[in-house]
Amino acid sequence: MWNKLEKIISDKGITIYRLGKLTGLGVSVFYNLKSGRIKDVTFQTAIKIADALNVSLDELR
Repeated sequence: MWNKLEKIISDKGITIYRLGKLTGLGVSVFYNLKSGRIKDVTFQTAIKIADALNVSLDELR
């Protein structure tokens, strides 16, 4: 999931810190995704990320 997420935030010019603020999630969630400590996120988390980035859930898969 991180590879797709990284591309989307890069294309939109959003930092991990900003994404954390937009989603209400701690930046540690995104750093753990990036490092591979978290492989999958919950459905609720995926919805928050998709909503914050204004993308569909399919784009994050």
